[in-house]
Amino acid sequence: MRDPSSKVTEYPLLEALLREKSLPLKGTYRYQDATAIFDCSKRALQERIRSGQLQKRNLPGRAKFLSVDLESFLQNSLTTRGKEREK
Repeated sequence: MRDPSSKVTEYPLLEALLREKSLPLKGTYRYQDATAIFDCSKRALQERIRSGQLQKRNLPGRAKFLSVDLESFLQNSLTTRGKEREK
């Protein structure tokens, strides 16, 4: 039987970032939420979407991202020395 106090982290990078910023883990995120998480502008997010780094969804309402989308973006954001600005 699993100990209820031992929580399995489903989105380790996203959850760590949210904890650092005292923001809650949600099921869906709007642009406004994502800009607060990443400390960037809406335009910066749109550029990441255009380049394929971040996936946007066609969800009901204003939500555009799922937790899994933001976690995937964080996991793929690792750069190696000298390759930060590839085009």
